[in-house]
Amino acid sequence: MAVRLGDVAPNFKARTNEGDIDFHEWLGDKWGVLFSHPKDFTPVCTTELGMVAKLKPEFDRRNCKVIALSVDSVEDHNSWINDINETQGVTVNYPIIADTDRKVADLYDMIHPNELDTLTVRSVFVIGSDKKVKLTITYPASTGRNFDEILRTIDSLQLTAEHAVATPVNWKDGGMCIVVPNLSDEEARAKFPKGIEVIKPYLRTTPQPNR
Repeated sequence: MAVRLGDVAPNFKARTNEGDIDFHEWLGDKWGVLFSHPKDFTPVCTTELGMVAKLKPEFDRRNCKVIALSVDSVEDHNSWINDINETQGVTVNYPIIADTDRKVADLYDMIHPNELDTLTVRSVFVIGSDKKVKLTITYPASTGRNFDEILRTIDSLQLTAEHAVATPVNWKDGGMCIVVPNLSDEEARAKFPKGIEVIKPYLRTTPQPNR
């Protein structure tokens, strides 16, 4: 069954290169990013895991944990990590799930038979501190992910969870926001003391409220 936005992220127990975990316990009260890979020792995945290691301080700053998944074993993961560290100039600093029985892949619908038969596609799940799925993205095996975009979406998700705004096209942290439609102009002006601009009755902007 597909995991949909707003669903509670399915819990699971798994082995990782950093030891055994219970997923929900591992997340605690933090946000999380779970991202899958077709298999170890593949070129695009090697660059992706290296980039996430470089960006981990940015995820930490957003109170967000990261965890990868591949269908290979912990032993293979440890050998692959040596390659990632060497070729990408990093130290992998987050866990990689060893999903050898594809239990997690099946639980999160990561296997798309028309694409990769029995291997996982490049799935991304952003999970809120309430354990609910906030974002899903699926890439084909040939296309590396843009983790700057994933960080951008986390910024938007965390902002809009706390304030009555939405974020417009190509928004980045610090940019103008859109006032949600269910607020009247009067309510919006009271809520957003920096002011609102009414472009159309349904299109109103305000400076980012937490800046």
